Amino acid sequence: MIELKNLPGTTVAFDRKKDAETILDGLFSVGGLVFSQLSALTGLEGYMIQNWVKRGFLTPPVGKKYTKNQFCRLITINLLKDSLSIPEIVGLLSYINGQLNDESDDMIDDSLLYIYFTRTLLLANEETVESARSAAFEVVKDFTESEPGCRERLVEVLCVMFIAYSSSMLRKTAKELVKNLPAAPLSRREESAF
Repeated sequence: MIELKNLPGTTVAFDRKKDAETILDGLFSVGGLVFSQLSALTGLEGYMIQNWVKRGFLTPPVGKKYTKNQFCRLITINLLKDSLSIPEIVGLLSYINGQLNDESDDMIDDSLLYIYFTRTLLLANEETVESARSAAFEVVKDFTESEPGCRERLVEVLCVMFIAYSSSMLRKTAKELVKNLPAAPLSRREESAF
């Protein structure tokens, strides 16, 4: 089971007593977020956010404010970018939501996708495809399909997101473990190489 200190893809502290939906609703209780808030809450440099908007990965802000859906699209890309390439992320999100710069063709809004993802993370018992798929099916059991097959596509996307995020967390843990290894004395062979 993955330990969550922050909401995935954000700098926002996570408390298991609160669902991601509750935390997001609190962030957006007074309306949208401005650019500086978006950058602070995601930990992303401003130029990266602007680049992703220019490239059509998320719709531009309206009146300099970003909506909950735009924020969730941004953090979804952010949490996947350490394991998947941007074209792979675009393909994954397009698989369920068509054109990324057009919300009218979306099968699911980005905030609900993100909420389902965090619930899948919390419900999965192991970092395996089978555990992710089982958790995702449970999480989306009440999802209303706009057309037949949407639920299965959504489960597959959640499964990929789970594995990609788990992979990036394991990679970070491995890097921390390596960094904390005590320095070993060099062998005579290694000393002569210098």
